[in-house]
Amino acid sequence: IFFLTADAFGVLPPISKLNVEQAMFHFMSGYTAKVAGTEAGITEPQLTFSACFGKAFLPLHPSKYAELLGEKMKTHQVNVWLINTGWTGGPYGIGKRMKLSYTRAMITAALNGDLNHNHYKMHHVFKLMIPLHCPNVPDEILDPSKTWSNQEEYFIKAYELANAFAENFKQFEQPKVSKLHQEELKLC
Repeated sequence: IFFLTADAFGVLPPISKLNVEQAMFHFMSGYTAKVAGTEAGITEPQLTFSACFGKAFLPLHPSKYAELLGEKMKTHQVNVWLINTGWTGGPYGIGKRMKLSYTRAMITAALNGDLNHNHYKMHHVFKLMIPLHCPNVPDEILDPSKTWSNQEEYFIKAYELANAFAENFKQFEQPKVSKLHQEELKLC
């Protein structure tokens, strides 16, 4: 399963392998950016959250769909990948859009099983698992912090996005969802 996001902050890895809890969290969050050319009236990217990547079409609470996703992942041993097609090397206006050839190479590698290894590192802020190598993608592209010229600015933006995730997730506060929220806040 691939979750696509266009991160205008330029801080999410271009590909991350998600565990069950992370997949449920990112599914419920539905983070992306509205970008010019795909959204009417948008001239600069705006971050947005749309539960389950389709909030307007959900008859049930998003936690129901996230629970179902988690159950199916466990039952069928499914890999879930977060794919960032957004910016790298800086936020919108400074960084560059992720090359389509790199995105294709990462998806191909995931589908072919080329990323089914233990050569990952954990992202410092988001606790996402980042592959250390992916065929046909420069290794430094895989770690977004290495694409920024200023590390301090990178981490400021990363924590800004992590805080936006935490703020967004407050809407799901319920006894059942609260446990998932607390676990994921440890990951941001």
